[in-house]
Amino acid sequence: MKITAAVIAGLALSAASFATGRIVITEWMYQGAEGEFIEITNVGTSAIDLAGWSFDDDSRIPGVFDLSGAGVVAAGQSVLLVESTAAAFRAAWNLDSSVVILDQYTNNLGRADEINIFDNSGLLVDRLTYGDTVFPGTIRTQNTSGWTTPGFLGLNDVTGWFFSTLGDLQGSYFSANGDLGNPGVYVIPTPGAAALMGMGALVATRRRR
Repeated sequence: MKITAAVIAGLALSAASFATGRIVITEWMYQGAEGEFIEITNVGTSAIDLAGWSFDDDSRIPGVFDLSGAGVVAAGQSVLLVESTAAAFRAAWNLDSSVVILDQYTNNLGRADEINIFDNSGLLVDRLTYGDTVFPGTIRTQNTSGWTTPGFLGLNDVTGWFFSTLGDLQGSYFSANGDLGNPGVYVIPTPGAAALMGMGALVATRRRR
């Protein structure tokens, strides 16, 4: 992954640019010991009711997996979509009942795939197209999740996503089964911290390949 002016600019953007409510993809792992997961977060300043919202993979069909069960998502709150049962996922990651989990989706992710979030009108709200074979040099989220900084949220640019690392700005940690990530919470870094993290994460990403 090259350190470009666009990457640096994206890392430095402040979360203050997200006015009102806004649901975006903030973390994902396409394959893990306790199954895959997707984290979506309301990075805006107002609550959003997810009644009628949905998720799909690269088939891009609204309504395939219903997100209505998440209810009203407060500003700053994250929701997890998981392949396993909610109980098993909570146990593996030591998550309490305050973390909202929608479980047992069957439109599973692959190594090269898409995450699509649709609103209650079937309109696309956020998409992440990924794959280390499709976009050479990008992360492969197998047993280690990926996350990004505010400047890349909602851009569908996987080159701006980084591997989770132990104790990073998201507080990433190992699950009971050895996966590495921080599902259930998205911490919006300050612009300065995001820029510093970005440089370190780019180096770490290269070393891990």
